[in-house]
Amino acid sequence: MHTTRSKLVNISLALAASGFCVAAQASDHVADDKIAVAKAAIGRAEQAGAPEAAPVQMASARDKLALAEKANAKHDRKPAAAWADQANIDAQVAEATAAQLHSRKAAGEFDASLQTLRQEANRPSQPAH
Repeated sequence: MHTTRSKLVNISLALAASGFCVAAQASDHVADDKIAVAKAAIGRAEQAGAPEAAPVQMASARDKLALAEKANAKHDRKPAAAWADQANIDAQVAEATAAQLHSRKAAGEFDASLQTLRQEANRPSQPAH
């Protein structure tokens, strides 16, 4: 019975140690995953025209991504994940700003077209010869 209990204790300790190792590895990947998400957000923002529409936010996103990568290279996982989260948010704000600018521009063009149509509709018609 003592041998069985000893084996159970050893198995329990081994399982607990394995659990800690898995948890540690999972936390290592959190920063990598968040950095990948931030890179993707920056890419989407660039495609949306954010560098022109929101240069300050884009610069901030890129700077924070660089800080995240630097911290991650030093195995400082928590700061790396935090910087990546902030870079992601800045990129999303930049993308939204670009989308808003494009929407305003499209609305302005639509209003101008509508005004032109109104002017054409109110113009007296020429009699056919």
